[in-house]
Formats: sequence, structure tokens, C-alpha cells
Amino acid sequence: MGKKRIITKGSSGVDQGLKARALAKLPKKKLSFGILNILSTYNNTLISLSDESGNVILSSSAGSMGFKGARKGTPYAASKVSEFIAERAKLIGVDKVGIKVKGIGAGRESAIRFFAAQGFDIGFIKDITPIPHNGPKLPKPRRV
Repeated sequence: MGKKRIITKGSSGVDQGLKARALAKLPKKKLSFGILNILSTYNNTLISLSDESGNVILSSSAGSMGFKGARKGTPYAASKVSEFIAERAKLIGVDKVGIKVKGIGAGRESAIRFFAAQGFDIGFIKDITPIPHNGPKLPKPRRV
């Protein structure tokens, strides 16, 4: 009568195969200071590590870690992404980071806290969230 499908649900929420595959590809460049860019939106959290000139060395997001749907924007997903980036950053020799945070999502605080707890020396924390200022003056309304 055909094969029976067996559906298994993972409890951790993070796909271990994706994590192992991404850890296998480490950059060859060694650096001691990096700038950590955290983009936290309502739907996702993206973290990238760059050198001082802005070239991205490492990058990851909650979606690439295996989280789906509304769980991508949670603080737990952001801490898992920052854990992943912290592991790879220690392997390439980073010990000092400067943090730039952009966005208003729930993951910004937990990502910063995780990096501080991992023993990285934090040089600065800068909030670069764009603030609207009502923009340029609107054109005159059309008279009919």
C-alpha cells in the first residue's frame, strides 16, 4: 500500500545540519577586532561580523539557522544566531568587537547580552536605527 510517512518534530528548533555545514566554511582571514552589525526586525534577526573597513567576514540570520515563521523574530532565535557567530568569530581570532544595532525588533537586546556573556571585549555599542523626520515639504495640493 505504499510507504507510510513519519513526521518528527524537533524540540530545539535549530537545524543541526545547517549549523554544521556553515561551521565547515570558515574564512581564512584572521583578525583581532571586528564590527558586529545586528539588524533586528519584527520578523527576523540578521547578524554580520565585518572588519574595520566594512568587509563582511561572517554572516548569519535566524532563518538560516532553521527557525521559521514568527519564531525568527524572537529573542531566543537572536541568541542562537549570536551564539553561532560567536563560535565562528573565536575560531578566526576575534577578541574585541564594536557593536552597531539597527532596528526595533525583540532580538537586539538578547544578541548584545550573549556577546557580552561570551567574554568578548566590547569597544562600543552604537544605535544606528534610522529616525524619520517627516521628510521634505509636500507639493502644493492641486486646485480643480
